[in-house]
Amino acid sequence: MDQSSFVPVVLAGGSGTRLWPLSRSEYPKQFLTLGGESTLLQKTLERAQACGGVSPMVVASEPHRFLVAEQLAAMGASDATILLEPAARNTAPAIAAAAHRLAATDPDAVMLVMPADHRIDDQAAFEKAVATATAEARAGHIVLLGIEPTGPETGYGYITVEADAAAAIKNINAFVEKPDADKASKLISAGNCYWNSGMFVFTAGRFLDVLAKLEPDMHANSAAAVRGAEEDLDFLRLDAAAFEACRSEAVDIAVMEKVSDARLVPFSGGWSDIGSWDAVHAVSAQDASGNATVGDVSLHSTNDCYVRSESRLVVGVGLQNIIVIETPDVVLVMQRDHAQNLKQALSDLVAAGRGELASHTTCYRPWGHYESLKVDGRFQVKRITVKPDAILSLQKHFHRAEHWVVVKGTAEVTVDDTITMLGENESVYIPLGAVHRMKNPGRIPLEIIEVQTGSYLGEDDIVRLNDEYGRG
Repeated sequence: MDQSSFVPVVLAGGSGTRLWPLSRSEYPKQFLTLGGESTLLQKTLERAQACGGVSPMVVASEPHRFLVAEQLAAMGASDATILLEPAARNTAPAIAAAAHRLAATDPDAVMLVMPADHRIDDQAAFEKAVATATAEARAGHIVLLGIEPTGPETGYGYITVEADAAAAIKNINAFVEKPDADKASKLISAGNCYWNSGMFVFTAGRFLDVLAKLEPDMHANSAAAVRGAEEDLDFLRLDAAAFEACRSEAVDIAVMEKVSDARLVPFSGGWSDIGSWDAVHAVSAQDASGNATVGDVSLHSTNDCYVRSESRLVVGVGLQNIIVIETPDVVLVMQRDHAQNLKQALSDLVAAGRGELASHTTCYRPWGHYESLKVDGRFQVKRITVKPDAILSLQKHFHRAEHWVVVKGTAEVTVDDTITMLGENESVYIPLGAVHRMKNPGRIPLEIIEVQTGSYLGEDDIVRLNDEYGRG
């Protein structure tokens, strides 16, 4: 590997609850476009590749595997490795698995570990910081990028360093968990602190040597998870039993806080972890009244607000410091200075078992997506879009019948032993219990309207008999 190159290791397994309701567990914020055409995951990889990154590795959760693969394919990252976590175990086991995978062929491979959901405006400053950190990592150190603070932010962890204003690389004194406002102000006043960006640089071998000493069980279990990994389509599935045996822990606690010679490279380049809607407002283009809007929004006598519409007209009158997020099934309204408290409000929804925490009305699948248009008692109406040459699983239902109407494209429909080609404005009925599937044999997206009727309409009433994508 070239001395200036490195392997981008992108951690994409987060759930992104702080940007609910746009970000949900089945479609979290790293897969969203919060500005521009690329998603946060794609921008992260583009940023790293521009610095000299080669053959990236993305660590993702099992439910998001097809989202990751589709977004990587869309940006031409065909050489990427996608490691699938069978369970959430925080950042330390995820990084350990990536390090074991790389060290198997090159223990000196430099890893640039990055969360998939951050924003950086100054690419040149980022490239300079990465180059400095890469050289330091090749010298045997574990390095992190520290963000020069712009104020007493309570939503970030802090790192204090030895006071040496001239040093391009800082010696770390201590890690400070997210402080309250008073402690954050004191840290800023002291002048020798940085925000913890969650971005790290080290060689795979160096990280694993440290992990073996500090967390021997995690080192052994993550190694076993990689040894037992199985290739599946575009993915590398980590061994479930071994990976789940890893203790769930952040890499800061498991490793970084215990390494005596860790180094910090300062970075100031318009960084944000986009960890709240207030943060989204801060990095968004604003009008003369401090308002940022997305979608069909009309504001009057309104100041310092963030208003986002996903599906309909939103009108604001006489608002001040308010956040409004409209989606087809949820509307969030809150004071901007309460944005960090959203997680507390969501805990009530968790207790109530609300499905809006997990999925949108539009749900993405490897073959395309569907949108739930209407659910009412014993019927549901969906709009289904199937990508060219894609095919749904061969399946049956115990509790519902379905009626499909083609509105665009051509459908190859199997119902029990009969295969039928349907064009626009043609339809087919699938009785309860019938074995069926749908394929798009054409070159344009297939769109159908599906009407379900029955005593139970949940997505778990699917018995898959055969599936091109390996789903059970």
